[in-house]
Amino acid sequence: MMLQVKNLDAGYDKKQVLFDASIEIKNKEIVSIIGPNGSGKSTLLKAVCGLIPTWSGEIYFNLKKINGNEPPDNLKLGISFCPQGNRVFDELSVKENLEIGGYILKKNEAKKRIESVLEIFPTLKERFRQTSGSLSGGEQQMLAVARALIPEPKLLLLDEPSLGLAPNLVKDILGKFVELNKKLGITILIVEQKVNDVLKISDRVYSLKLGRVAYDGLSKKLSTDKELLKELFL
Repeated sequence: MMLQVKNLDAGYDKKQVLFDASIEIKNKEIVSIIGPNGSGKSTLLKAVCGLIPTWSGEIYFNLKKINGNEPPDNLKLGISFCPQGNRVFDELSVKENLEIGGYILKKNEAKKRIESVLEIFPTLKERFRQTSGSLSGGEQQMLAVARALIPEPKLLLLDEPSLGLAPNLVKDILGKFVELNKKLGITILIVEQKVNDVLKISDRVYSLKLGRVAYDGLSKKLSTDKELLKELFL
């Protein structure tokens, strides 16, 4: 088991958001997390990558307990996080954004990783010297994902990558995640509001409701049960 989250409680200041949440991710899976706004989906990703502390419960990555780790610690272990929204440095070029993604690597190693990532995202290769602020929304999202790939993660955490994208671009970006999973063997945990689209690309799904796990099972099974899907979002 690559990732195990056991009985996790977490939140912000005195506000508890997650209650006794448990999930498991196997190596090379794509697993989606769905649920209404405010159900704790992003909080779960932030706790796994080390952006917020856990209140109680345990998080294991490849059988190693990572509670209390800072994001750089987890990055070195192989956990990379792509946050919500087009989180790129607008005033910096595509090249400079990608170099930031390799800050924990030696310079020559980072250069090689950038070259290999540009093969996956040829559009970024064409825009290499442009400022990131001049890119389209879809291109900025690709850049954010590409930057997260520079350290060669084993586990990629994605927080609503389709946010603000046109429907045709949503399919493009989700298709790219399938490619990363199949060709590079990257395990993916994805929070996504475009439920029907993300269920098509994921192996399994967890649904959160009011900070608790309300459902876990096969994505294909849930995608055909419209009544249950509706219930999970009420």
